[in-house]
Amino acid sequence: MIHRGIATFGLDTGKCPRWLFERMVALARPIIWVIVEEYGPDEFIQRIGDPVWFQSLGIVLAFDWNASGLTTILTAALKEAIRGQEKELGIFICGGKGKTSRKTPDEIMHWGEVLSLPAPKVDNLVYNSRMAAKVDSALVQDGFQIYHHAFFFCRSGAWSVVQQGMNQANQTARRYHWYSERITDLVCQPHSGIISQIKTPTLDLTAKESQHTRQVSTELARGSYAGLMKDIQILSRHFCHTSQMISLKRNNEKLTLLNLTDYDFRWHPVVEENFFESPYLKRILAKVCAIKPHNYEQLLSLEGVGPKTMRALSLVSEVIYAAKPSYQDPARYSFAFGGKDHIPYPVERRIYDAAIEFFRRIIPKAKLSYLEKNKMLVKLNQL
Repeated sequence: MIHRGIATFGLDTGKCPRWLFERMVALARPIIWVIVEEYGPDEFIQRIGDPVWFQSLGIVLAFDWNASGLTTILTAALKEAIRGQEKELGIFICGGKGKTSRKTPDEIMHWGEVLSLPAPKVDNLVYNSRMAAKVDSALVQDGFQIYHHAFFFCRSGAWSVVQQGMNQANQTARRYHWYSERITDLVCQPHSGIISQIKTPTLDLTAKESQHTRQVSTELARGSYAGLMKDIQILSRHFCHTSQMISLKRNNEKLTLLNLTDYDFRWHPVVEENFFESPYLKRILAKVCAIKPHNYEQLLSLEGVGPKTMRALSLVSEVIYAAKPSYQDPARYSFAFGGKDHIPYPVERRIYDAAIEFFRRIIPKAKLSYLEKNKMLVKLNQL
């Protein structure tokens, strides 16, 4: 069973040694072949969507368990391991870290041409890749800036996304996993796994608890621009932030709209100086109101709509129309075994046990030397 969520790690600097990367590629190639031969390419795509399994694979291939570099290096190693064998395996990996992540749509379209996939199917893959990036930057506002995006897919159309964000303030990185077959709604709890060392203040517009906010935000976007700006002007001119409430002042009378604790708003991402005065924000809101998106997903998908637009609509929805979103970090589980820093964390043992058992079955079947197999099994025992 795959659990929903996020993985968080310490932020690493420097580069992976060439010898380690080459070793990871060499070990990954036979493991991928065994998985595909035993279970098929769809199983591999599903496993990639599980952050515990993904993390375990990185450990088996000799990377540090709690390093942010595991995400980027493991993705690059998997991509290199199947290079030239993608069609035989039926697995395709697009994107990666930094500038490479922005090439994801082009790489998906390239494979669409190579495989002669129908244009609508290719367009759908590109759309899902783009929306996954938008959701994790605009709807899960946890302070992490996305810098890694990898899109895994197979001929059947099943896909997984592995993304990672960076938080410069606390020097941590957070990983987001998606798996297509578990998603019923791209904007409502779409993630497919939970692992984390820390929790952080988060405006989670993907939570079920944020459903009312999503509905009101869509209604605002479908309404008149003048009406929306009237609500925003009330907030921008009369916004009062106290430790006990969010209130508005009209004609020198204080109108309390919501009684809130200080915890809810002391870190609220919308409370920024001159936030509502941004000319760009006003242009985007005008564009949105002119298009009148028919649902929240279409609203998010519009060009130019990003974190600030969704935050603005969220705050108007909450303060003016009492549609409070979720401020709970969606991360639920933690690591429990010591890594290079020898720091233990609580663990969901059953999930790790299942991942470990999978590799215990796979490794002996891989075309590797006895020494390499033994090293990998030792790694598993250390978990």
